Amino acid sequence: MSEIVIIGAGPAGIRAAQTLAAHGVKPVLLDEAGRGGGQIYRQQPANFTRNAKILYGFEAAKAQALHTTLSNLQEQIDYRPDTLVWNAEQQVLDTLHQGQRAGRLNYSRVIVASGATDRVLPVPGWTLPGVYTLGAAQIALKFQGCAIGEKVVLAGSGPLLYLVAYQYAKAGARVSAVLDTSPFSAQVRALPGLLRQPATFAKGLYYRTWLPLKGIPVHQGVKLLEIQGHQRASGIRWLQAGREQQLPCDAVALAHALRSETQLADLLGCQFAWNPLNRAWLPVRDPQGRSSVPQVYLAGDGAGILGADGAEMTGELAALALLQDLGKQVDGARRDQLLKRLANLQRFRHGLEQAFPFPEYWAAEAADELVVCRCEQITAGEVRDAVRAGHWEINRVKAMCRVGMGRCQGRVCGAAAAEIIACESGRPIEQIGRLRGQAPVKLLPFGLEISS
Repeated sequence: MSEIVIIGAGPAGIRAAQTLAAHGVKPVLLDEAGRGGGQIYRQQPANFTRNAKILYGFEAAKAQALHTTLSNLQEQIDYRPDTLVWNAEQQVLDTLHQGQRAGRLNYSRVIVASGATDRVLPVPGWTLPGVYTLGAAQIALKFQGCAIGEKVVLAGSGPLLYLVAYQYAKAGARVSAVLDTSPFSAQVRALPGLLRQPATFAKGLYYRTWLPLKGIPVHQGVKLLEIQGHQRASGIRWLQAGREQQLPCDAVALAHALRSETQLADLLGCQFAWNPLNRAWLPVRDPQGRSSVPQVYLAGDGAGILGADGAEMTGELAALALLQDLGKQVDGARRDQLLKRLANLQRFRHGLEQAFPFPEYWAAEAADELVVCRCEQITAGEVRDAVRAGHWEINRVKAMCRVGMGRCQGRVCGAAAAEIIACESGRPIEQIGRLRGQAPVKLLPFGLEISS
């Protein structure tokens, strides 16, 4: 029997499930996590009792509403948590339940709401124990109520940098500093675009001003030089206004905004196109979320970073498109309203990219000995050697030096490798190509029996 399937129970997936159920369609909702909500509204374990205000701050009401929606849908959907989709082919999904039980699920139509992860630009020392991504630091706080260290430095760029710093400080953790690679002048220039979403802008401004008022230094326009340490992180060095500075710490969380998780869309055969706003190759979709492959729909940050509110809208739109394609009547006025709101949100996204510009200087300044691919221990110099040997398409470089060939399948190192290849070859980043998706998209345990 073929099912209508939604992959991912974050804001996009839950809203898609709600929309389908409201029209009499019972979808299968698969989610890798044990409890729905996605990264932004990640739920704590069932026996934890921290209140929503502590967990989610200003987003508490939205988080609770989404969790309640999922809870109320239990009788109308087939919800399968703890289920990783590790491979996708035409009409078939390969799954792993609770890390032990493999299975196959036939689908007639599928909505991919795979979410996003941190975009990492390595710095010397980033492979030391005590170094995390911003998303991982946030998971530790939300899911287990613990900080990644006793003296934490948060570094990189993007709205998540300030949100995680605020959440850590609010929870009582000691944040030693926030190091933002974006200059303050860029954020001033971005004001017209940011004011497209005044409520969201106000929250971001609150986080930015609250931190210094609580004694947490915020340094802007920095260049990260090194995470210091031998057996684990013990400090960080950076350059600001031509002056080198350093600070002791026992943990660092870093990322430069987010990147979409697109592997499943790739395995499903979706067409991709370069997206300058996201500085990434993204699966092509129409305004309602239809991909280039019939019966495959795309929603949420996995198809382009728009944040939690945008994910909910795209999830609902993808479900409405699916219903239309099934021949069911949908509310055209509601669809048009969502499309209009999304257009305004896109303009806000342009403002965010202007406020937190990508540090294009990074690739040129990355030292040859810097480890780029931690799975295979491939350095920036080895990537450059492959380019000097005449290889500049990223999959050819991967074949020559193994960058992106390890356990993460390039999910961590792929963006950084592409930047180095583009810089060394003198080509625009969009000409370098993209790493092709490979199954399994995430790690599988040894000894797993997979039925054919």
